Parts: sequence; C-alpha cells; structure tokens
Amino acid sequence: MRRHPLLTRSWRKCTSKCAPSAKTECAVSGLLNIRRAVSADAPTLSKLSADTFVETFGHLYSAKDLEDYLAHAYTESSYLDGLNELGFAAWLLEDAEGTPLGFAYAGPADIPHDDVQPGDMQLVRLYLMKSAQSGGWGGRLMDAAMDWMSASAPRSMWIGVWSENLGAQRFYARYGFSQAGTYLYPVGETNDIEFIYRKVIS
Repeated sequence: MRRHPLLTRSWRKCTSKCAPSAKTECAVSGLLNIRRAVSADAPTLSKLSADTFVETFGHLYSAKDLEDYLAHAYTESSYLDGLNELGFAAWLLEDAEGTPLGFAYAGPADIPHDDVQPGDMQLVRLYLMKSAQSGGWGGRLMDAAMDWMSASAPRSMWIGVWSENLGAQRFYARYGFSQAGTYLYPVGETNDIEFIYRKVIS
C-alpha cells in the first residue's frame, strides 16, 4: 500500500565476472553496490524513503500534506519491526563511500485487494535517488527482491504504483505484472489514485 518513486526506464545485466548467485551484489564499473540491509540500517531506510519521496513527488503536495505524510509513512520503528519480526527484507544501493542511493523493500502482501491470499508477497517500495536512475540499478534491486519473494513460493506478487507514474508501470510490466485494481493512497488530505499491479505465480 505504498507508492513507488521508481522512474528507471532501462537496465542491463551485470557484465563483470561475478558468479550467477552473486548477480545482485555485483557493481558495474565498481562504483555502486547492492547489499542486503540489516536492522541497523533502519535509520538509513527511513531517511532515504523520505528523501526519495520528496525529490520525486514533493512538488505535487502542499507543505502541510507533505509534512503530515512524512511524519508517519517511513518511521525507523516500522522498518525495525518489518526486518526483525514481520518477515520483510530490504536491499540497499550504495556508492563506493557507502552513501545510500536507493533500496528495495518487500514482504508479506497487505495491499487492499480481495484476491490477496496468505503467503502472497508484495514489493512495498523500490526507491531510487535521481542520481542513480537510468543506469540499470532499479532492475538490479528488482531482481534481488523478486528472487527473495520467489523463494517463498507465493501464489501472487503485488505492487502498488501511482496511476500517473507511467515509467514505473512500464518497468513492472516487463517483469510480468499487470493492473488488477485501484485504491486511494492518502498523502495528508490528498487522495491519489494508486494502481494495484499483480503477477500470478500459481
């Protein structure tokens, strides 16, 4: 039930000599790296969530709506609970100095759709700073999340994506997701139309 600021339009496979099992860890030209997040990364995930949302969508809302939304949407405690107790996982994209530039966050599906079943999985967030977009890193984060979600053999995978984010919709369609419904996503007092995307596995 969260929006995706992802605007990546293209990606490429890793071209360096990594083992297939390490493809989501491999950095193109040694400048960026993806690693599995741990509970100590909760403050980083919280701040990066807010930073990417504001960078991508902040201009669409009033200052009050944005402030109200950010006050509760991406708390450190929610990430701690998700990673430690609720069965969620995250992957961080960092530069050579360890500066976070993006992340993926996935776990048990809770999107508002009647067909969601126990055991279904959801890509909750796939967020990239603009400086990391259009270089293939959105695809790498997506690959990491998809591999992890697939390991639990869900019947379906789910994503919520803003109705006007056409780039993200095209991106998810390449992974086999298609629109399965809509719902309203509140940002302060503004209610945006969110598309529900689904990939049926079995």
